[in-house]
Amino acid sequence: MIRRAAILSTGDELVTGRIADTNAQWIADRLFEVGIEVVCVLVVGDFPDRLEWAWRQALERADLVISTGGIGPTADDLTTETVARVLGVGLALDEPSAAAMRQFFATRGVDPMPANNLKQAMVPCGAVVLPNRLGTAPGYRATYDGRHLVVLPGVPREMKPMFEGSVLPWLREQRGGEVYLARTFQTFGISESALDELVAGVVDPQAGRLSFRASFPEISVRLVVHGPPEEADARLAVLGERLHARLGEYCYGEGALTMEEATGRALREHGLTLALAESCTGGLIAHRVTNVPGSSAYFLGSIAAYANAAKQALLGVPADVLATHGAVSEATACAMALGARRAFDSTLALATTGIAGPTGGTPDKPVGTVCFALASADGVRSVTYRLWGTREWVKLLASQVALDMIRRYALGLPPHDPALFRRR
Repeated sequence: MIRRAAILSTGDELVTGRIADTNAQWIADRLFEVGIEVVCVLVVGDFPDRLEWAWRQALERADLVISTGGIGPTADDLTTETVARVLGVGLALDEPSAAAMRQFFATRGVDPMPANNLKQAMVPCGAVVLPNRLGTAPGYRATYDGRHLVVLPGVPREMKPMFEGSVLPWLREQRGGEVYLARTFQTFGISESALDELVAGVVDPQAGRLSFRASFPEISVRLVVHGPPEEADARLAVLGERLHARLGEYCYGEGALTMEEATGRALREHGLTLALAESCTGGLIAHRVTNVPGSSAYFLGSIAAYANAAKQALLGVPADVLATHGAVSEATACAMALGARRAFDSTLALATTGIAGPTGGTPDKPVGTVCFALASADGVRSVTYRLWGTREWVKLLASQVALDMIRRYALGLPPHDPALFRRR
């Protein structure tokens, strides 16, 4: 039975820091779901001796080694040759893969196919080919001295469907009867320590396991149960609803749901439209809102009014408000929100103005000061937060607070306590 896995990520771009290894994190998360422990993650460059060393190290430590990258058509793609050498077998052309490659290029008007692409159809003798429906490089799996090897492309949009479609079902068969099932709840507006206290005692450790992951600016709570499929499924449903009820207003969604998706859902379900007026966030909130497909159903537009002159000309902020209260003030934020609601004729309008840093702060208005205002038919509500971190962190956290303010208003929930986001 497969109990322990090693993940091998290959590519010079990984070891030099040019790109982050998100594949390993994603695969580890999926392996956890089926109860397989990840004992190590190895990242290695495109050198034959280093690749062979990494494969041998991984095979010594795990029942399963999953590799991503290094199976492209170029000279520095060395994974398959290395695997064959470690297995002590030759390479053979997989004809169905070669035919699929030729068709892939022909449908794109490239005929004949570049000859070096046939390298991707060469697999170790005896390997089981895993089809790649979104690219040219097939994956494969093989066995070695009772251990299992899985080789996948490094491109995430190709690797993930292959893993979900071909690797996970096979792993579940290998694991046998019992399963690990999980539900993940996304939270915002409560600290990790307070969250831990809030859910204490909700889940008996014998029935399930809770874990927390702080992924700025939100915190996810994961519930995992283990057992025979039907029993585990029923237990997960009961415990999940109990946990969800305890999390209450702090839980904005489940699974991979983002705050912008949750906010958009609330706006759509309640028939509300949104406009934005952004200063310190510089359009980041609008960017996140429009990342959601179908956001045109509720999002009308945004004005990024950074300069005072733009605030006056585009949003109608009175000069005396700016002179008396300053650009970073709740009075200015209120005027901006009203101006945006008027300009777009929206149900709601949210405005931000603040000091993202690292310079520009004063004793009265330090770096991280952000004023928010939300205008609606009920009037304008405003609040000032003292955020913290780098310029990027302040902007991201401000956008998260803004989206959650909108979500909470749409759902009739109370606003946050601004003190929550101050540095501790």
